[in-house]
Amino acid sequence: MDFIVKFAEGFIKLFQTGADTFIDWMTSIVPLVLMLLIAMNTLIQLIGEERINKIAAKSSGNPLLRYLVLPFLGSFMLANPMVHSLGRFMPEKYKPSYFASAAQFAHTSNGIFPHINPAELFIFLGIANGITKLGLPTTDLAVRYLLVGLLMNFIGGWVTDFTTSMVEKQQKVKLSKEVHLES
Repeated sequence: MDFIVKFAEGFIKLFQTGADTFIDWMTSIVPLVLMLLIAMNTLIQLIGEERINKIAAKSSGNPLLRYLVLPFLGSFMLANPMVHSLGRFMPEKYKPSYFASAAQFAHTSNGIFPHINPAELFIFLGIANGITKLGLPTTDLAVRYLLVGLLMNFIGGWVTDFTTSMVEKQQKVKLSKEVHLES
């Protein structure tokens, strides 16, 4: 009988932990993301959606802009997870690759820009702890982590282009290379 009681208590504890996490998110990350969405949409309205589409179309034609510059600027200005919202300005063909590059950048920039993805800062700090114990400066590590991250994120985005093309052929689907936004 004790086993059944402990199982039931553990089962309820699981859902209580989920509820606590949900409430924590509702008072921290959800309002932040909502405010960033409002700011981004306001900026888009001020600049003009047509101009943004033209910038996105030009950016999507160049892999360096698509997987290096846009994820960097988006991450720096909007942080994670809002950086992914810029993917809406990418053609369907490049959305998977943009997402791959932006998602990776949210991790490799934490040493220099911890605001981008504070939840992942513990990874950088764990590595930095070892560097500190060796008596070495952590700024060098952070800069190298950022630079290697930029290169690897670009490569990751470009490789995803190739895998997306392979899946297109396999599934006999053709993704658009033009930006199509629905209002």
